[in-house]
Amino acid sequence: VQLQASGGGLVQAGDSLRLSCAASGRTFSSYAMGWFRQAPGKEREFVAAIGSMGVSTYHADSVKGRFTISRDNAKNTVYLQMNSLKPADTAVYYCAVRRYTGSYYVPASYDYWGQGTQVTVSS
Repeated sequence: VQLQASGGGLVQAGDSLRLSCAASGRTFSSYAMGWFRQAPGKEREFVAAIGSMGVSTYHADSVKGRFTISRDNAKNTVYLQMNSLKPADTAVYYCAVRRYTGSYYVPASYDYWGQGTQVTVSS
């Protein structure tokens, strides 16, 4: 599985961005997907995850009500809609595939990772 994340950029506080993560392979719809982020000097942290069929979603408390994860299995793509962005959201955002079981909330549960896309929010 190969993942290509896109959609990052430099925005002002309060603005919106939509990240996309395109996956290769015919088994995309079989796997849960997640978004994580990593700011300089900090550990990679969970942002959001979505089940294989898009019914179950999970969001970190820090982004609830502002970010929404979704997926389009026909396009092999997962999205992260980010609204009301804050400077604290500045980070490199990574998408990842979770093929098997394990917590949605920890990076170790994910098997494949995209290259990351930079999101910078200015105040």
